[in-house]
Amino acid sequence: MSKQSIFGRISTLVRANVNALIDQAEDPEKMLDQLIRDFTNNIADAEAAIAETIGNLRLLERDHAEDVQTASEWGSKALAASRKADDLRSSGDSAGADKFDSLAKVALQRQISAESEAKDAEPQIASQNEVVEKLKAGLAGMKQKLVDLRTKRDQLVARAKTAEAQTKVQDAVKSINVMDPTSDLGRFEEKVRRQEALATGQAELAASSLDAQFESLDDMGELTEVEARLAALKGGAQGQLDA
Repeated sequence: MSKQSIFGRISTLVRANVNALIDQAEDPEKMLDQLIRDFTNNIADAEAAIAETIGNLRLLERDHAEDVQTASEWGSKALAASRKADDLRSSGDSAGADKFDSLAKVALQRQISAESEAKDAEPQIASQNEVVEKLKAGLAGMKQKLVDLRTKRDQLVARAKTAEAQTKVQDAVKSINVMDPTSDLGRFEEKVRRQEALATGQAELAASSLDAQFESLDDMGELTEVEARLAALKGGAQGQLDA
């Protein structure tokens, strides 16, 4: 994966506006679940690519350090050869001195070559370090977005469940509203009221019939008393006639 593609993916994902995506989604929960999967997969890909980039950077730094070390070693060899040449020349050995001066020149050439390689690598190392820092920052942003997505998803699910529960409660309340005459419970209450009224009417009717019977009984008592007195009267009159 190239640096450009890594940057592009990280930049796009980090800039993603989660709230806007939720507003546009037909099913926000499914959309968030898919986003979480996408972020998780892309984070894994980005981590692998960044690890590879860091590995390449460390190789460049190691090569640079080796070039610096090599340049230093050739510089030491050039110095040693030059001193040896000076010592030989002082002792009158011109041929030996020229030989070691030649070796010093070879060492200096090797030193210059190593220094050049080290110098050429420094801008690339600096650039790669900058890239790695940006990639790390982008990766941290992706991970934070993933945390935000998971939090948003959990909040959304909780809110949806709460709303669903509230709807069910409201529907249940409506279905058992005893004040609603069209409800089954309202009709049953009306039936009970009619039965109670019928029982009350029957009781009143029974009471009135019983009162009438007692009134007839009172009338019969009065008639019996009249008959007794009449008989007494008749008996008294007959006694007077016999006397």
